[in-house]
Amino acid sequence: MTALHAIAQFPSLYKQGPGVLAGLPELVQGLNCDKALILAGPNAWAQAGGIFGQHSNLVHHPFTGECTSPEIDNAVHAIQQGGYGAVVGLGGGKVIDTARAAAHLAGCVPFISAPTVASTDAPTSATTVIYQVDGSFSHYLRSRNPTAVLVDTAIIARAPVRFLVAGLGDALSTWFEAESCRRSGSANVCGGLATLAAGAIARLCYDTIQADGPHAIAACLARMVTPAFERVVEANTLLSGLGFESGGLATAHAVHNGLTRIPACHHALHGEKVAFGVLVGLVLTGAPALQIRQVLEFCQSVGLPSHLAALGCTNPTQAELQAAAEGACAQGESIHNESVAVTPDRVLAAIIIADRLGQDFAMVKPQQ
Repeated sequence: MTALHAIAQFPSLYKQGPGVLAGLPELVQGLNCDKALILAGPNAWAQAGGIFGQHSNLVHHPFTGECTSPEIDNAVHAIQQGGYGAVVGLGGGKVIDTARAAAHLAGCVPFISAPTVASTDAPTSATTVIYQVDGSFSHYLRSRNPTAVLVDTAIIARAPVRFLVAGLGDALSTWFEAESCRRSGSANVCGGLATLAAGAIARLCYDTIQADGPHAIAACLARMVTPAFERVVEANTLLSGLGFESGGLATAHAVHNGLTRIPACHHALHGEKVAFGVLVGLVLTGAPALQIRQVLEFCQSVGLPSHLAALGCTNPTQAELQAAAEGACAQGESIHNESVAVTPDRVLAAIIIADRLGQDFAMVKPQQ
């Protein structure tokens, strides 16, 4: 067996703050390309498209809302037919994933990530999550990290707070999954062992959302950019992105992928399903009750779902839960990075117990 080396990956440039998107035209010019395609859905374009004014080197291409192989192929065709020298993903995680994959498949043209929400850690990574047309998980595509990531917090502060909360769910998983990979000696998403920096970043991500999560939510509800809001946006986007990719994934994201097999969960956001996956992972690996309680308390404090009904799955059948467990345990899934034995039956039991714990906690400590 070939020994693993420590590997970490990063975007070339990360820039965050109010108004940074205004620098996109200059950034594109610096790449020595004549024009860039901006892949964006209608909401993101309505929020941010006006920032770019009449710059003829930035051309909007519509995104239909799901990162599927047909959607990626459509974007690849537009890039190649239009002769674009760069691609910008403007919006949430799925449009950013689609733009990244299309830029890679169109000939590895430079890719710029421009999130308008802080709902996932997709903007900094080299990983695209591709779904089936029916909304279920299909596969991952590895390409390259972005040439640049532009995080305009003035725009993100105006987005619905649910997106920020979902980002907290994605960020919540980062340290737990990186720790699982460290304990088991499993490879990170880059294909190597985690560096010390990756572990420290993952822990900083966890500490930041614990300290600033509720304050950031209050700022988002007021549509204000505050220091706590800036720190949480950085945690959701940069710290979580670097932490998951260079630290590794485990149960939480595998459970997310499994839950996409349940139609009732399709309306739940990525980070909402991942947050529940964190609880499943803690149950699966026999974590102390105090640690599980701390995660439940955090989820309640920021409004993250901690049981299936909160994900929209009010009366799942045994067959649906079994399908989710089997999906989470599919060959190559990150759940196999855990240091404990993993089988669909054990994961099914962990899902059921995590659901019961979340329900019981919500009943004992109702939302204020």
